[in-house]
Amino acid sequence: MTSTEACIALNMLEKVGPIRFRHMLEQLGDPVSILKAPADKLARVQGVGPDTAETIADWENRIDLTRELERIEDYDCFVVTAADPIYPNALKEIYDPPIVLYVQGTLEEKDHHGVAMVGSRMTTPYGLDTARKLAFQLAHAGVTMISGGARGIDTAAHQGCLRGGGRTIAVVGCGLDIIYPSENRSLFENITRQGAVITQFPFGRNADRQTFPIRNRIVAGMSLGTVVIEANKTSGALITANMAVDYGRQVFAVPGRIDSPRSKGCHALIKNGAKLCESVEDILGEFEYLFPAPANSAQPDQASPATMPVSEEEAVIWRLLEANECHMDELIRGSGWPAEKVSVLLMAMELKSLVKRLPGQVYRQGGK
Repeated sequence: MTSTEACIALNMLEKVGPIRFRHMLEQLGDPVSILKAPADKLARVQGVGPDTAETIADWENRIDLTRELERIEDYDCFVVTAADPIYPNALKEIYDPPIVLYVQGTLEEKDHHGVAMVGSRMTTPYGLDTARKLAFQLAHAGVTMISGGARGIDTAAHQGCLRGGGRTIAVVGCGLDIIYPSENRSLFENITRQGAVITQFPFGRNADRQTFPIRNRIVAGMSLGTVVIEANKTSGALITANMAVDYGRQVFAVPGRIDSPRSKGCHALIKNGAKLCESVEDILGEFEYLFPAPANSAQPDQASPATMPVSEEEAVIWRLLEANECHMDELIRGSGWPAEKVSVLLMAMELKSLVKRLPGQVYRQGGK
């Protein structure tokens, strides 16, 4: 048995958590020795006790490690522990780092300097738009964007990062064989090609009220900072933000409408010392020693086909906007394309700051 396999087995035992695991490592030396130790010896370890000791000593009758290893291979994933170089450095610094991380996709050294983006599941167009824009710009700056793969702000953040060609990591609150939310199946597949979907939970573990706070600590723990976009006062995003504060990480909050309940959480964070975030520069400015702005990079208001790669279809929209501002209906007539296609193109171009959306579905070129 390898050390990683022993960690997988210990992680599958419900009564063994990161804190007890750490105490047992301190006393017994390595994961394999923990599984081989007799119950009476385990019971003498701080915080273990006789019940947990009996569970560990009887592990072969309580879990099916062979089947778990087969599933890891079947689902084309791998498992990392704190002993592995690609295990997130920032995560090692928290009080209760996961015993293992199941990974679909890839983890890279640059992911050690990731930024989290979280928010409400029940969000507004403003929140979704802001999340996509900030994530797109972070991707363009080379920052790995971390979120929880949930509906709402999480999903928008992952989408924006993918469209920006960046790396993104989704930390899910269930086993990798369970897609939650189910509508994000294709999103998770895309994430594995430009980053990773990760979890600490073994196969078969469903998402529930217990798993989400556990997931949130990973999001906060592996990030240099956490950006909160739209959160009411009971939002799980505030749990993530508070965890980030506990870990000594920077928290950013995007302000919203003063009459919106979904702004209350962010405004409370700002009142309590979170950094007000109005643009990606507010985030990058905190970490400029890690993400220096390229000398030749175009600012968002200077974006154009000459400074940023665009598709042929995006170039058509750009030319239609050369002379004047245009209503979306004019762009549909001028291009000859269906409304759905024009809408998607405009959203992509807005994320690149190639176009600016004005009230009343009116658009103009960016940088004017």
